[in-house]
Amino acid sequence: MGCVQWLSAPLVTMLMTSLVAADGILYPTESESRIIHSLDGIWAFRLANESESSVGHREGWYKQELRKTGRTIAMPVPASYNDITQDKVVRDHVGVAWYDRTFYIPRKWNSSDTKIWLRFAGVHYAADVFVNGELVASHAGGHVPFQADVTSVLQYGQKNLISVAVNNTLTDITVPQGEVQQLQTDAGARFVQYYKFDFFNYAGIHRPVVLYTTPSIYIDDISVNTDVNDDTGVIEYVVRVGGDTKTRATVSVSLLDRDGNYVIRNVVGDQGNLQVPQARLWWPYLMNPEPAYLYTLEVRTSTESAVPEDVYRLPVGIRKLGWTNTSVTMNGKAIYIRGFGRHEDSAIRGKGHDYPLITRDYNLIKWIGANAYRTSHYPYSEEIMDFADREGIMIINECPGVDIGSYGFKDELLEAHKTALTRLHRRDKNRPSVVMWSVANEALTASPEAYGYFRDIADHMKALDISRPITMALNKPCNLDLAGEFMDVIGFNRYNAWYVNSGRTDTIIQNVKEEALNWHKKYNKPVLMTEYGGDTMAGLHLSPEYIWSEEYQVKLLSKHFEAFDQLRNESFFIGEMIWNFADFNTAQTYVRVGGNKKGVFTRDRQPKASAQLVRKRYWALAEELDSVTPPDDLSEYVHESHAKYLETGLPDVWVTSV
Repeated sequence: MGCVQWLSAPLVTMLMTSLVAADGILYPTESESRIIHSLDGIWAFRLANESESSVGHREGWYKQELRKTGRTIAMPVPASYNDITQDKVVRDHVGVAWYDRTFYIPRKWNSSDTKIWLRFAGVHYAADVFVNGELVASHAGGHVPFQADVTSVLQYGQKNLISVAVNNTLTDITVPQGEVQQLQTDAGARFVQYYKFDFFNYAGIHRPVVLYTTPSIYIDDISVNTDVNDDTGVIEYVVRVGGDTKTRATVSVSLLDRDGNYVIRNVVGDQGNLQVPQARLWWPYLMNPEPAYLYTLEVRTSTESAVPEDVYRLPVGIRKLGWTNTSVTMNGKAIYIRGFGRHEDSAIRGKGHDYPLITRDYNLIKWIGANAYRTSHYPYSEEIMDFADREGIMIINECPGVDIGSYGFKDELLEAHKTALTRLHRRDKNRPSVVMWSVANEALTASPEAYGYFRDIADHMKALDISRPITMALNKPCNLDLAGEFMDVIGFNRYNAWYVNSGRTDTIIQNVKEEALNWHKKYNKPVLMTEYGGDTMAGLHLSPEYIWSEEYQVKLLSKHFEAFDQLRNESFFIGEMIWNFADFNTAQTYVRVGGNKKGVFTRDRQPKASAQLVRKRYWALAEELDSVTPPDDLSEYVHESHAKYLETGLPDVWVTSV
């Protein structure tokens, strides 16, 4: 049975109509003019019957509290719902699940000068949202925010009901793609979701839900682009005002430094550029003694009417990004990417938002000396991206186009893919940490349809943004690929000595060098390796090294390091990204032992033996390329000869015994 046939009518409509362009989606922040009210917490939860996924819509579950329609359970928001219970039916559910909760709105919010917005930062994959029984939003795309003006449907000073129908179904025309089939079981026919990508299709209200206020005439969107001329920083800005179009609003902007001092004050106009003499630039972590410097762009609106002013403050990093056929540069200096592919994934919460986890991850990223990662294979939460801006971690920002290849509905798929890119750009266009857009991962780029498809995808992304290079993670053989021509940077994934020549670490160096050279020869673009690695069971030790052991992962990574150092002499090779930062969950399969184990950290963020090796590698690169002094604890005391080496810099032969 095709899954589109059994989706509820509102959700089918949503999949078609949600491709319409939307207004701004600024991150909700408090100011003198804006109040935020969180709706996170414990919601009521109920699955719809898989055989009749539209039952909740048909019976109007959203018209009353969900507990009155049948048995509900408690469900945290934000979180994936799959791993919260001990019930396999919940974990493996395919189709619609319902959430609801009640809340109150202060009477003072009931004003002709106030708008109230309901914002979801991420619901996977699709959602219908009802407030007090009225449909206020429908959205498809599980990794980007959406919002609705709910001013007219709220009950002020009274109890309100919010109901959300979440559908996790993936089809030929969703991004990412998937397929639903019927499976005959001992209990009868069941629906099963199949997909090619190698991570678990977690579902639910994954990210924060908030109500926030704005004046009735408000700052709807801000676009920023920066440049550097000598020591003068340039901030080009465009402000879009929303609300009553009959009332003229005046926009003024100011710029504050990190300490809150005004650098520029009250420049009038909804677009222009600010000149910042002796600008303090945004640098990546370890490339400068003062990385990630952020200014604040303060935007205000005023009117001649009684509508109060709106105030929004946007962090801005001034930096100059450039690229050639052999390099990518930051503020005129070539960057060398050292980092990871990653996932939003952890035990119990799945892909749910979690501040302690986010903070732990960034501590580990900095501890290990990485300067970048790729948001494989979808946009990560805004809070994760905020950390990157503040800590100076460069981001290759990837849309959910993972394993694109079923081109049977090419036009519909292409529009969905373009929409995913548009929404990603709209959300993250102002972030200094975003240094590349990745338009896809491991697509079927050897298929004849891929040439025109990715030409159109690249044209669309470049129409949105010419200030950053675009890339994609390619894995088809270089001689068969039809998409790299349209990229600015070539990223390639290859698992030498794992999926290819398993156990043969003596094949890595030559294969990696040869493939990287071939990519550059074919397309004359900068090249980086976006994925390499091997699964490793923490605690498994085998000598000599053997596949799946910690020793094998160390040897596999070390051989890649040797290849990379030889490639760096070729000038076009710009980075190395391990797959993966940490272990993560996948669909059940006999080639996965409790998920994908390619992390250098375990799923609970503890280091494997490889983490110590990678740490020495990344800090050595920082010392060589950026003149950084490595941490004191990078090498433990072994022998007095080693101590003399650390003090005097004796020949390299001394360090081989460490």
